Amino acid sequence: MPYVTAPDGAQIFYKEWGAGRPVIFSHGWPLSADIWDTELKLLADNGYRAIAHDRRGHGRSEQTWTGNDMDTYAADLAALVDTLDLTGLALVGHSTGGGEVVRYAAQHGQGRVSKVVTAGAVPPVMVRSDQNPDGTPIAAFDDIRAHVLADRSQYWKDLALPFYGFNRDGAAVSQGLIDQFWLLGMQAGLAGAYDCIKVFSETDFTEDLKNLTVPILIAHGEDDQIVPIHDAAYKAIELVSHGTLRVYPGASHGIHGDYQAELGRDILRFLAA
Repeated sequence: MPYVTAPDGAQIFYKEWGAGRPVIFSHGWPLSADIWDTELKLLADNGYRAIAHDRRGHGRSEQTWTGNDMDTYAADLAALVDTLDLTGLALVGHSTGGGEVVRYAAQHGQGRVSKVVTAGAVPPVMVRSDQNPDGTPIAAFDDIRAHVLADRSQYWKDLALPFYGFNRDGAAVSQGLIDQFWLLGMQAGLAGAYDCIKVFSETDFTEDLKNLTVPILIAHGEDDQIVPIHDAAYKAIELVSHGTLRVYPGASHGIHGDYQAELGRDILRFLAA
């Protein structure tokens, strides 16, 4: 399996399909690169070099005790881009991965990144504070930490329901998606998964968004129960200089069904423009 070595020596797994202009996909918590397989194939089928990596502590990447923070995640992504010597690069990030690609593009990507796409992404910042009074209370994230420590196997099964909107009346529930969420979640190490809760909830990406100099497509499900759109996309679009906001009516946090098909088409259109 292909790996790159991060600045601190950690081994970061990646996979790539197809040939052409490079596009890197960054996954959400607590998943892995495999959650992007449909999009990887779509991009490869359309003439792109589609790449996805497992964030440290997740999937097949090394389960490090240290370095589970956003600056290190972005440095790991930089190591991947530099090792593969990618230019004209587009980045696509979901949820926590949306924060990762925004930070990388703003702080490391000059001369390499041409476009950014986020979907259900955590920027600008999730947690409530004096500066962000509309955010989610820290108690909600403390509750997530407690569940992950107590019984993360059951928690991944429970979390999959609001993640994909399967707790909504009339939702067409896919047991397969629930099982996949559980499987990929269980591949994440406890330390990395636990530390990442602080990362996705407390990292402030405000300055990163302001400093982006490339076009960004900010995509978000209207019924996202994990990263509410009013606390994320609607604020992020006001901070970027070259942004396009795309809202998917009734769509959940997890990318599936009609939302997945529409997002795929929108990514292709945005990259081709």
